[in-house]
Amino acid sequence: MKIEIVVDPARPAPPASLVSRVAPAASAPAASDARGASCCILQRPEWADVVPLEQYENVTPLAPIFYTDEYRDATNYFRGIVKSGEMSPRVLELTENVIRQNPGHYSAWQYRYKTLMALKSPLDDELQLMDELAIKHLKTYQVWHHRRLLVQQTRNPGPELEFIANSLQVDMKNYHTWSYRQWILAYFNDDALWSHELDFVESMLESDVRNNSAWHHRFFVAFQSGVRNGDEDRDAIVRRELAFVKERIAIAPNNASAWNYLRGVLDHAKIPYSELQAFVLPYSLPQLPLGIPPEVVDLENPLPSKDSQLPCVAAVEFMADIHEAAGGGDLVKATELWKSLANEHDTIRKRYWEYRIAESLKTKSGGDG
Repeated sequence: MKIEIVVDPARPAPPASLVSRVAPAASAPAASDARGASCCILQRPEWADVVPLEQYENVTPLAPIFYTDEYRDATNYFRGIVKSGEMSPRVLELTENVIRQNPGHYSAWQYRYKTLMALKSPLDDELQLMDELAIKHLKTYQVWHHRRLLVQQTRNPGPELEFIANSLQVDMKNYHTWSYRQWILAYFNDDALWSHELDFVESMLESDVRNNSAWHHRFFVAFQSGVRNGDEDRDAIVRRELAFVKERIAIAPNNASAWNYLRGVLDHAKIPYSELQAFVLPYSLPQLPLGIPPEVVDLENPLPSKDSQLPCVAAVEFMADIHEAAGGGDLVKATELWKSLANEHDTIRKRYWEYRIAESLKTKSGGDG
């Protein structure tokens, strides 16, 4: 299965397939209506029985927060209904009002969820509202946590993967969106959910090979989510992932995310870095070694793509780590590589490389002693 992910660097509006899902429920006031209703709660007769509670009762704070009149009015009534313990349709209206003005108001989210459960409200309608709010407030943790609670109740995770894929078109690296996707997969742990996940993450990396969030997700799928049917041969999985990441490094050698992934696979499989020396060495040199015809393709150790900027800092560091692990006379080689990073190739981290050199000298002198 091939999943097409279209990315516009200008950060487009949500795609049409997503917009069709995010229309607010009929009973929910629009944002402008919500603001107007908030300002007029005090004058609305249906709220006359509620005693609003000021945030600062009998207190004169040194540095009060200056809220808008609309927000102060809504939260005063919210505190009033929390005190009385009321759970009713108008509480859903009020909490939505508060949330639209402040999507990070976790108390409003919590009380809204309790009210939904008490009223046995249709949760599909609530998810439709969440579609809208998640796109507007992608970086607000409370939106995603509320969505988790709802899906735990509906037990219908299938549509969530499509929603998440569309949400990632708006912000391809958003931590909350990726975390929610991992939670959906791990919590329900259904083979149907997992079946196309590698295809999905590969499509994301084809769109942006430097997407560190997508690389992290691939590691989660391959190594941190259990063993599913067809993945029992773990050595084969390691070989597959090493081949995959090598190909991506060849395309974009100065991609820190791919090099971190390579190290992660090796560490997970307990493979010494030295076993990849033949692959890494050409990337650590200022130019490709002489005598290698450009048309020669080594599938096991693909060479840097044409016009790659060499040497690659991550490859130089990798080679230094190989020599450091070997110890003995190889420490001199590691030191020379660290010096090249400090003085030429990665001067922004000069102090770090000097620290590595100093620590290596301590190790060497201790061994000599």
